[in-house]
Amino acid sequence: MVGMIRIAAKQPQFQAGQLVRHRRYGYRGVVVALDVRCRADEAWYRQNRTQPDRNQPWYHVLVDGTSQVTYAAESSLKADEEKAEMSHPLLDVYFEPFDGNRYVRNEKPWSGW
Repeated sequence: MVGMIRIAAKQPQFQAGQLVRHRRYGYRGVVVALDVRCRADEAWYRQNRTQPDRNQPWYHVLVDGTSQVTYAAESSLKADEEKAEMSHPLLDVYFEPFDGNRYVRNEKPWSGW
């Protein structure tokens, strides 16, 4: 392997159960699952209002106060400092109760794709 450079994959900034806020749209959410790179097909990606880099972690996010689940690039998210409970019909399916800082992910597999 002389002359080959190994490039390490970017470590995800967020983990399942972490509270996040979308930088552009401002919604709050909780990460339910993540992909090391965008797994959406090209048609979905092109119809997206923005096209963040596909080669970064992407997150499945339960959106607070709705029944929506979004798929957002890491560069589009930031940690949510509010640290308040969220309301979403799938919280009880995938998480233990809120611990005051985050939700603890249970063992139920994410079926988002």
